[in-house]
Order: sequence, then C-alpha cells, then structure tokens
Amino acid sequence: MARGEGVLRLYFGESNLPTPGFIQEAAVRAMRDGFTYYTENAGLPSLREAIARHYAARHGAKIDPGSEIVVTASGVQALNLGIRCALDPGDEAIVLTPAWQNQLSIPRLHNGTAREVPLGLDGGRYRVDFEAVEAAVTARTRLLIYTSPSNPAGWTATVAEQAALLEFTRRKGLWLLADEVYERLWYGGENGEPAPSILRLATREDAVFVVQSFSKSYCMTGWRVGWLVARRDFARRATQLNEFIISSAPAFAQKAGEAALDEGEETVRDVVAMYRGNRDRALKALGDVRGVEIPRPDGAFYIFPRVEGLKDSFAFCRRILDEESVGLAPGVAFGEAGEGAFRLCYAVEPGMLAEALGRLVSFLRRGAGF
Repeated sequence: MARGEGVLRLYFGESNLPTPGFIQEAAVRAMRDGFTYYTENAGLPSLREAIARHYAARHGAKIDPGSEIVVTASGVQALNLGIRCALDPGDEAIVLTPAWQNQLSIPRLHNGTAREVPLGLDGGRYRVDFEAVEAAVTARTRLLIYTSPSNPAGWTATVAEQAALLEFTRRKGLWLLADEVYERLWYGGENGEPAPSILRLATREDAVFVVQSFSKSYCMTGWRVGWLVARRDFARRATQLNEFIISSAPAFAQKAGEAALDEGEETVRDVVAMYRGNRDRALKALGDVRGVEIPRPDGAFYIFPRVEGLKDSFAFCRRILDEESVGLAPGVAFGEAGEGAFRLCYAVEPGMLAEALGRLVSFLRRGAGF
C-alpha cells in the first residue's frame, strides 16, 4: 500500500501534521544541555513531575511522581510493560473490542489469552455490555482492558461506565487497564478539556493502571515517549522491568515531552478544533450514503463506518485502494467485532480529506459486490 503512487493514506493511526516547533526546539536545547545519557529507569524526575501536574490540573487526581509514574519508550511499550506485569503465563485478559490489535496480541505474546468482548451498539453509540463482560470472566481472568477515547471507533466511556468498570474489577479482583492515549483529543468538553480519566475515580490503592503517550495529542509519533501510571507496587515492578527492555526512554525526547505538557495547551486546542471540523466533514459526507452506519465518535481522530452487507473488510479495503487510490484500515484488524466496518483516520489536511471522502462516497454508492 505505502508504495502506491497518489494514494490518499487514511489508514495510518497518526496525524500528518509535523511536531510543533517548540517541541523540536526543546529537544535540540536538551541535547546541547547534555541530556544525551541514561536517565533513571522510571524516567526523568522533571518529566514525571510534569505528568503529575497534568493530572492534578486536568483531572484533580493527585499522583506521586516519585512512585506512581513510569516513563516509557512509547505508549505501546507502556502497554507491553503493564500487561507483562499483570499477567502470568496461562492468565487471561478481557479486551473490549473493536480495539487496537496490540491489546489483543500482547497477552498472547506473553503466553496468555485475550478474550474479546464486543461493545454494544445502541442508538448510534457504543456502550459497555456488562452482561457479556461478566460472562467472559473465568478462573484465569486477571485483567480487563479498555480504550477511551477509542481506536478505532472514537467511543469515549462515560463517567458512569468508568465507575461501573471500576466497581466490576474491584468485585472480581481484576486489574483494570485504561488506554488513555487519545485523552486530549476529545470533543465533549471546551477549551481543550481532556476526556475523563479513570484516575478521577480510582483510589491510589486500586488495581488500576493507565497507559499514555505523547504521540497523538502532540504529533510526536516518531519520538517514542509515553508513560504508565499505576499503584506503587505495580509501578515498582514496571520500573524494574524497564531496565531489561529499554533501560530508559531517550533523555532529550523526555525533555521534549516535558515541554509539550508545560507549553502545549494552545497547540492541543488548535489540533482538537481542526480534528473536530474534519470529523464533522466526514460525518456529513457519509451520512446520506445508503447502507452506511457511523456511530458518532466523541474523541480520537477516526470514524468507523459499518457497511450493510460487508463480510470481508480486508477485501473491501483492497478494492477501494485499487479502484480509488484511497487507503483505509479494514475493520477486522481491530478484532472480530470490527468485521463489516473500516477505519478512516481524518487527522489530515482538510483538502486531502475532502478529496478522499469524495472518492469514498463514489465507491460506496457503486457498492455492488461488497
């Protein structure tokens, strides 16, 4: 796909906007200031303090930067680290789907099992199907994983749903993993308000951990810096394990992340405004296409349309690539619950998005043989 000439690439899970200049300059300044050596396994204290300030200011959550935050080399490394700490070989994780494939693959990579529980779809909105979650629990279940805002669907858990997930895992004695990588890309608030974090509800003694990243909110996918927030004993294990995986994330990239948190609010507001406009354009363009249902996304930068009669989303995406030079991600890549849908990333310039939507609408209206 990536080699195709003239392909409008909307299958990537990233913006095509460059990293803001002030973040780049912070990294250059850090290198010149000598931040080119190992850091503590848990990350630079100054970055962990900046992360703690973020949670205090944005969520009213008091997090100890010295014992409850672990800096990682990307959000996916934080996910890997957390799952490895939560599961032993033979253990099971419940994953609310459709979901990013890594959440399904990492438990299997470490000789565990991932059980998919599809989100329900009710009135054009996804919801947690708690009866299905309850039915999926076995004697080997140790972990429940959800993403809010969601990749690929843009679903964002309500505070009531988060509270119910927390109560459920407390009652069952499970770890709860909240992937909040798209936290800042939320359309339900004002002035860059983040999506609600589970850390607003959890106590510091709860079996809860949160995965985060600088990649999505600050256009820093190539910088590979993320973090994990967890209970002290869990964070200590993750810090020890970090030594054997990466030692530490690059020091100058950590300083760039620190600048993003401390100076990036205007950038986040501008990016969210752009993505909101693109989301609305996409929903309007596809809203009148017969046989297409789009659960309205509350966050992230994807739409996840379901196409009536579509049985093979991979073949669908191959066909539109061949016929219209539009690159989309097949829904089946996000678990069995994703089949019959496709993911479109709208974190691109409005002109490119308009051209891609025009081609997509034409393709869908031809529709024969889906």
